[in-house]
Amino acid sequence: MTSGSLDVIDVGECYELLASHEVGRIGVNAEHFPLIIPVNYGMDGRTIVIRTHPGTTLTAAAHANVTFEVDEIDRTTRSGWSVLVRGLAEEVGAEHRADLVARTHAAGVAPWAPGEHGNWLRIIPQEVTGRRIVPGRLPWGVDERAYL
Repeated sequence: MTSGSLDVIDVGECYELLASHEVGRIGVNAEHFPLIIPVNYGMDGRTIVIRTHPGTTLTAAAHANVTFEVDEIDRTTRSGWSVLVRGLAEEVGAEHRADLVARTHAAGVAPWAPGEHGNWLRIIPQEVTGRRIVPGRLPWGVDERAYL
């Protein structure tokens, strides 16, 4: 493969990519170690919304600085993109304004994991960055559209 390029994704497209997916990874500090957890999520404008159940590590992320990452990778063409969000996680509860609670619940988060998911986290972005690996030309005899 001839070399491709590593491009920066602008913030607007980063938010479009975030809105087009439903599974990402949240990074938190838990018991003095970084922990990365796959989660289902939705968007409320430019805020990321996650549902979780009481007592999980994610509940401990409330009011903490966190990271959130979404990506798409194509192993055949060795291409893909990644969006990284750094922000503050906030647990949403009855003490919040009714419109904020309603918007959070309306974000359309449908957890894949079984069990109760009555706790809600919002990640308020402070920094959003993205990168895209654009493939170069594939070597002779290799075609990403080919199949066996």
